Amino acid sequence: MLKLRILIAGILILSLAVSSLLGGCASTDTSGLKVVTSTSLLAQIVERVGGDLVDVVNIIPPAQCPGHFDVKPSDIQKLADAELFLLHGWQGEMFTQELIDSADNPDLTAVVIDIPGNWMTPLVQSQAVEEITTHLVQADGDNTAAYQQAATAFKDIIEAKGAEIQGRLAGENLASINVMCAIEQKGFVMWVGFNVVGTFGRPDSLTPQVVKDLVDMGREENVTLIIDNLQSGEDAGAGVAEELGCARIILSNFPGGFDNTETWEKAIDRNIELILGVIAP
Repeated sequence: MLKLRILIAGILILSLAVSSLLGGCASTDTSGLKVVTSTSLLAQIVERVGGDLVDVVNIIPPAQCPGHFDVKPSDIQKLADAELFLLHGWQGEMFTQELIDSADNPDLTAVVIDIPGNWMTPLVQSQAVEEITTHLVQADGDNTAAYQQAATAFKDIIEAKGAEIQGRLAGENLASINVMCAIEQKGFVMWVGFNVVGTFGRPDSLTPQVVKDLVDMGREENVTLIIDNLQSGEDAGAGVAEELGCARIILSNFPGGFDNTETWEKAIDRNIELILGVIAP
């Protein structure tokens, strides 16, 4: 009888131990909304608005040209487990619906974010925050309040940073400085306040005749600064600047393009530092 009681007690103890072990190993999926983005412009907004509520994976490295990036099978594989894929409107030819469908993920929602203008400027950045927040809410309505609160806070930061930069540049009389810039930088360079007299494209578009025309324009318009774009070919304007004997800087259109610029604020601050460094060395 005593042996039976001991056996029963042992079974109970073993059962409790197994139950406890299984309970400790039970699946408790606390991961956030799985979002894949095509560029760092999109990724940093999702991270700022979503915080711990999202898991973000970005495809195109921020220092590379997003219009000339070769999508690999491993990039599409990132969509296999995602719930939301955000891409720019001008990337439709790159991320075709057929390519997205090849991820074989029926639960994936692909959303085109089509906001014109340079996303490094405060107004366009705020517009992007609003639209991306809308799609996060649609994908994860249970956390609507958290997304909207974070978006409002980020837009306040954007507005304050824009005002701060305009204040820093107010006394520099940038409108008197004639520049030529990469076409991708035109919106930002104009927002800063420079007088943009001409633009140029990627290096592969700069034929000898195009370069000659740019140099002639630069001399005629008394251009004293050439502004290149990191992502579209950072040395595109180097030859023109050399012919004109003028200064040249390289700006970035994407957070993370330069080291320690993973957020919009850090990226725009770096651009402004580069600008101030060349006009007021």
